[in-house]
Amino acid sequence: MLAANLALRERYWSHDENSVLCAKGNLANCLKSVGRHVEALRLRRDVYDGFLALFGRAAEPTLLNAVNLASSLIDVENFDEAIPFLREQVLVANQAFGPDHIRALDLAGWLSEALRRNPDATRADLRESESIILDVLQRERRVLGPAHPYTKTSERALSFVRKQLAAA
Repeated sequence: MLAANLALRERYWSHDENSVLCAKGNLANCLKSVGRHVEALRLRRDVYDGFLALFGRAAEPTLLNAVNLASSLIDVENFDEAIPFLREQVLVANQAFGPDHIRALDLAGWLSEALRRNPDATRADLRESESIILDVLQRERRVLGPAHPYTKTSERALSFVRKQLAAA
């Protein structure tokens, strides 16, 4: 159904780029949820590039799609692309909205995740991951509250990276 929705939008409403990009993003989300990560990544690249062209790099819709693209890069274990991309996007989000903004927190969390999940991660990478997620967690507790799902996710991420450090 999502593929049909995208096809209709591309055929009849191609002038509405935002609508087409949102339909592609929805299809990418569905593909990711059923484990079709390579296909989701292809679509997410298109969606990110489209939002970048429409709104520029420092716009919230672009940064939201940067989060989605980064998560897909991590899904396919493309850490060589994911980590530098996330470093750049964190800087953009911090400059545009400040480090307490939800997009800046989200991107920093994904950077920590990419550093932690990289099979080639060094002890220094794991320490950086720990430092980043600790900062994110402190900000989320203050901005979102201790019971917020993002805060809980960051608590688990901190626990994971600390276990990896202890085992390294």
